[in-house]
Amino acid sequence: MKYSVLLPVVPARPEPAVMFANLVQWTAAERLWQGQSLVLDPHHLAQWLAGIGIRVPMGFGVSLMPMRSPYQAAFEARSVALATGHSVVAGFGPGPVSFQSALLGRPYARPLRAAREYATIVRALVSGEDAMVEGEYFSVAARLLPRPAPQVEVGLGVLRPKMAALAGEVADRAITWLLPAGYLAETLVPAMRGADRKLEQPVRTTAIVPLAVARPDRDVTALVQATCGNHLQAPHYQDALRKAGMAVSDQGDAQDAGRVVDAGAFLYGTVEQIHERLAEFGAAGVDEVVLNTIGVAQVHGPKAAAQDLLQILGSASGVSASDVGLT
Repeated sequence: MKYSVLLPVVPARPEPAVMFANLVQWTAAERLWQGQSLVLDPHHLAQWLAGIGIRVPMGFGVSLMPMRSPYQAAFEARSVALATGHSVVAGFGPGPVSFQSALLGRPYARPLRAAREYATIVRALVSGEDAMVEGEYFSVAARLLPRPAPQVEVGLGVLRPKMAALAGEVADRAITWLLPAGYLAETLVPAMRGADRKLEQPVRTTAIVPLAVARPDRDVTALVQATCGNHLQAPHYQDALRKAGMAVSDQGDAQDAGRVVDAGAFLYGTVEQIHERLAEFGAAGVDEVVLNTIGVAQVHGPKAAAQDLLQILGSASGVSASDVGLT
């Protein structure tokens, strides 16, 4: 199982990303991931990093489908692959119903159908094929101009079994967020593997896992709420967490934060304890864990988040704090 790093800040200027991109450049981390930002576009940030000479593999998980057409999504993902010279994982999801309504005028009546069409179109385009889809939500008859480029994998954000099965059919990656290893092992990974696979290669699983190293000045409840407080109040996340065995309320309060920690959806402890819990994801069938230190960055600052990541990734390569801009 590989480790990657999630950019734990939402910058208004690109410079704060340098420290975390350096972690990928100088440690064993596989990839720099970014979630959906409504401030500075993640693809633009990746291009800026490449422009100043920091060219690392990128992951986008997940970009919200209402933000861009599938053709634009494919074009942007391949542009990042061309600029960085590295592979890209482009993950997509429908987003909350309220977000769909705000941008599209109404939500997707059949979000699984919309995601199927979107992923199918993007994957055809980034694979250099003609995308010939006349769908219920997206219709495209086009191709990208042919250019040699590193691979772009197409992923789907997965919280529940039906989307897991869809990823198992049509996506290169299934990308999970805020879900414990046991739920992946017992429910989601079997749903992916049991799907009627349309692609030659098996689907791979990326789990974005929130965590923090335990320190005397830290309050784990505050860290959980800073990391995923909004998610805990979202109906689709509440449903997924309940399916994973957590009796969360509708409030996203301190008690819910405690339940998330108890279930192993947020990892908190010593570096050794975190590694033990991360190994459970590998045993569940996860190919890549993305280390998510958003809560640490928000409560204690970006340097504290980078320090946690550096400790978890280890110092076997001899990388120092000064190498990644921590001093």
